[in-house]
Amino acid sequence: MPLVIDLRSDTVTKPTSEMRRAMADAEVGDDVYGEDPSINRLQALAAERLEKEAALFAPSGTMANQLCVKLHTQPGQEVIVGHLSHIYHLEMAGIAAISGCQAYPVVCEDGLLNWPAVKAAIRPHDDHLAQTGLICVENSVNLAGGTVVSLEATNEICAGAHERGIPVHLDGARIFNAALALRCDVAEIARPFDSVMFCLSKGLGAPVGSIIVGSRRFIERAIPVRRMLGGAMRQSGVLAAAGLVGLQKMTTRLAEDHDNAKLLAREIASIPGVGIDPEKVRTNILAFDISAIGLKADEMVSALKAKGVLANAIGPYLVRLVAHKDVSRADCEAAAAVVKQVVSRSV
Repeated sequence: MPLVIDLRSDTVTKPTSEMRRAMADAEVGDDVYGEDPSINRLQALAAERLEKEAALFAPSGTMANQLCVKLHTQPGQEVIVGHLSHIYHLEMAGIAAISGCQAYPVVCEDGLLNWPAVKAAIRPHDDHLAQTGLICVENSVNLAGGTVVSLEATNEICAGAHERGIPVHLDGARIFNAALALRCDVAEIARPFDSVMFCLSKGLGAPVGSIIVGSRRFIERAIPVRRMLGGAMRQSGVLAAAGLVGLQKMTTRLAEDHDNAKLLAREIASIPGVGIDPEKVRTNILAFDISAIGLKADEMVSALKAKGVLANAIGPYLVRLVAHKDVSRADCEAAAAVVKQVVSRSV
C-alpha cells in the first residue's frame, strides 16, 4: 500500500498510545448528573489553564461555538465575525439557524480582525437596524492560513466592545498554536474574552471534544443549552481521559508542527508561479495560491492525492496544508517534492 501523507487537517490525528490506555482505564460516571470524575477533572484543568472560573466539555468545536453564540445573543441581533472565520463559513449557518441572528462579516487583511474595522461594523441604535449582540474573534485564523491576531488587537477589541456593552467570544480552536506564535500563555489570550472555545481534537491529538471556558454563571447557563443541542453525554470520561493527556502532554510539542509548516512554506515558495509568503506562516497551517499556473485548487488536490499527499482546497485557487503530530519532517519534505512535481507537469 503506498504511503499516504495526510496534510488535510490536524483533525486527522490519531490518539496516542498513552491516550488509548487512559481511555481504557478512565474512571467514569454519569456526566448529566455531574458525576463523571474524568470529565470534572478535565473541566477543572481547562478552567485553571485559561484562568477562567469554570469550563464545560462539548463534543465538537462547532457545537461549542454555536452554544456560546446562543447564550450571548437574542434572536434578531447581529453577530460581527471575520470574513474568513470558521464560524461564518463552516458551521452550517448555525448563527441564523440556532440563534436567530445574522452574521456581519468584516473584511480584514489576512483575516485578522482589528478594533477600527469592528467598531465601524457596530450598528448605531436605529429602529431599522439589527443591533450588534456579539463579536466573534478567531485565533488562529484557519482559512487565512493559520494567521494570528495579536494580543494588542484582541485586547483593544474586547475593551471597545465592553465599553458598549457587547460581549466577545473567542473561537480559539487552536489557541495553543496561537499562544506559541505570540510567545505568551493561553491565559493571556483568553483573559479579556467573555467566553472561549478550544479544541482537544486538533493539535492536541485527542480523538473527540472541545472545551468552553467562562464565568461560573456562564457555564451554568451553558449546561442546559448543551443538552438542548444534543451534547449532554453519559459516561463521557472515556473521552475526557484522552483530552486530559492532550492538555497535559501535547501542548509542548506544537513547535514541531509550526517548524514543519514553515519548512513546507519555504519549499513551496521556491516553485515559480505559486503564491505564498513564508514569513506569514506562523502556526501549523499554510495556504498557497496556484491561480498563476493554470490549475484549479480541486485539480491540484486530486493530482496530489494520486501521488499519496492529501490536501484541501479552500478556494478556487487556494490549497491548504496542515502540519500535525502524525506527519514527520521527512513527510513534509516528501510532500513539498510532490507539490513541485505536480506544478512542473502543469506548466
